[in-house]
Amino acid sequence: MDHPIFGFIGCGNMGGALARAACAGPAGPDQVLLADHHKAQALAQELGCTACTNEEAAQQSDFLFLGVKPQMMREMLAPLQPILARRAGQLVLVSMAAGLTISTIREMAGGNYPVIRIMPNTPVQVGEGMAQYAAEDVPDARLRDFLQAMAKAGRFDALAEHLIDAGSAVSGCGPAYVCLFAEALADGGVACGLPRDKALQYAAQTLAGTARLILESGKHPGQLKDAVCSPGGSTIQGVRKLEVGGLRGTVLEAVIAAYEKNRELGKQ
Repeated sequence: MDHPIFGFIGCGNMGGALARAACAGPAGPDQVLLADHHKAQALAQELGCTACTNEEAAQQSDFLFLGVKPQMMREMLAPLQPILARRAGQLVLVSMAAGLTISTIREMAGGNYPVIRIMPNTPVQVGEGMAQYAAEDVPDARLRDFLQAMAKAGRFDALAEHLIDAGSAVSGCGPAYVCLFAEALADGGVACGLPRDKALQYAAQTLAGTARLILESGKHPGQLKDAVCSPGGSTIQGVRKLEVGGLRGTVLEAVIAAYEKNRELGKQ
């Protein structure tokens, strides 16, 4: 059986990373189309896939990834509506636009098309992404094709659509928060005399290893934290300072603020 064709409108950091994953998947680069005013040609040459126009991607794709900003989505989809109407029953729209619901994407596209709404994060660029997805009217076989094609991007987890904005506030925005923490952790090492490159290496690997430990051990982060905090030791003194500084409360507020902004974007 022929592999489905994956078309990408928008090849920025996220769209480009997912296109890279599709090229590395079962279909391979021969089944990937890239449409982007600025980046498609260079990325297509690098990956060995095909650069095309938005119209050609809409006409030929089995899965059409909509990788433009939420405020640009309506303008991008409007001229494609006649093509999409002729393709009804043959393609699945894949949206990664923050705040835009499946019903909104359908309204902008001008039809009741099958839609997969995804919220990936930037670590998809190194195959370690976290993405939530909600699918509507997508046959099981098509959904399996999609998930197999995206396997090289990282973890994909099904989530009720009304929770997508909350999931994005954690994993979609989370890399920015983690980078702030990593930078601060490295800065602390520099303040204690470490060379900058070594401090950053130690901080990044510590974050990567701890994340893997949480996922693979199944233990609660609090339990893993307690295991490092020896009675009267140095770690518990550091934890004390973080608690005094309000680390946990600040992170909570950051996630809630991002969630509220996601909801706001969906109302525009």
